[in-house]
Amino acid sequence: MITKFLLPEDRIPTTWYNVLADLPKPVPPMLHPGTREPLTPADLAPLFPESLIAQEFSTEAEIDIPGAVIDVYRQWRPSPLVRAHRLERSLDTPARIYFKYEGVSPAGSHKPNTAVPQAYYNKQAGVEKLTTETGAGQWGSSLAMASAYFGLECEVFMVKVSHQQKPYRRALMETFGATVHASPSVLTDAGRAALAADPDASGSLGLAISEAVEAAVRSGGRAKYALGSVLNHVLTHQTVIGQEALLQMELAEDYPDIVIGAAGGGSNFGGLVLPFLREQLRGGRSVRALAVEPASCPTLTQGRYEYDFGDTAGLTPLTMMHTLGHDFVPPSIHAGGLRYHGMAPIISALKDLDLLEARAVPQTACFEAGVLFARNEGIVPAPESTHAVRAAIDEALACKESGEARTILFTLSGHGHFDMQAYTDYFAGKLKD
Repeated sequence: MITKFLLPEDRIPTTWYNVLADLPKPVPPMLHPGTREPLTPADLAPLFPESLIAQEFSTEAEIDIPGAVIDVYRQWRPSPLVRAHRLERSLDTPARIYFKYEGVSPAGSHKPNTAVPQAYYNKQAGVEKLTTETGAGQWGSSLAMASAYFGLECEVFMVKVSHQQKPYRRALMETFGATVHASPSVLTDAGRAALAADPDASGSLGLAISEAVEAAVRSGGRAKYALGSVLNHVLTHQTVIGQEALLQMELAEDYPDIVIGAAGGGSNFGGLVLPFLREQLRGGRSVRALAVEPASCPTLTQGRYEYDFGDTAGLTPLTMMHTLGHDFVPPSIHAGGLRYHGMAPIISALKDLDLLEARAVPQTACFEAGVLFARNEGIVPAPESTHAVRAAIDEALACKESGEARTILFTLSGHGHFDMQAYTDYFAGKLKD
């Protein structure tokens, strides 16, 4: 009985996969926030280096991964694919459950898969500093780590409720050398306006993005902005997850019927699912792709598919996406990384093309699943990751009812070692749906 399916370092993917090359119709273009005309590469120059802008607009199927990035990836990649034997027995299900574990990265989540190349490309372009936002702190800590690797300053605007709930994530960022502000802050026009409207504002990812973008634009050219999800180049970087998983499923002599990922902005979900959809779009085996989001921020299940700003203040380009409205402020759930009003244009387009399903789940049901998973598999999932765990368990229980032995694969996108207050609150009955 094999539990872990491992690849050697020489099987780390050498290219990222760009799904835009295989979609049956193009993703609608981003629009300039001022003119509402289709965005040009030059419009993004104040925010990103030329290399990342080229990737954002690319329709090439494969984008080479620089050797310096692969050298850093070797610290944790390839990540393990694990067969959840004990969870299967606990559920008494005929389903085969696998999870791709991204919590083995130094920052504890999948986010370094894009933080490292973004820091690398900015360093190559002569940038001195990166600004960004973070919700739960997984992205902020990943970019802080990557910035340290490449000798860049890092400034993070952390959603205020997470800044309060997750002090150890904040401490991790500071250990890596980042400066961390609670958002909304008094440092930007966007932050000051939010505080003037509500001095007790808990913040949102959209507002933190506004602050980080404003800080980059006003840096006099020293700084660029880095985003941890949503944009095309970010999802493309994350496809190392699914490309490795395809090879590991071959080692397991199995293939998923269902692939599952938690969905906030879309990078974790896309990272696993897009390479499997490549196989499907090119005439290979089909999969059910299931994106799982919080019921308190139901972007894919209840949002409108329309053009909207990616941030609260309207500083970013408009993208065609499933959105709850850029001024939507989600409740202060513990899954801070999923508290975003919009969804990646690529994921939104896949939903519009009926290439994925979406499901919204309440946080107490997610923590229940996270505890069950931890007691069987020994890993405490991050609150975001419990959404994928919940759906995987539900699909396995459906197999138990039907007697079908389906293969279920999900991404365990990060561990919850910095999120134990959330579990403490769950055990105390303090979490509400």
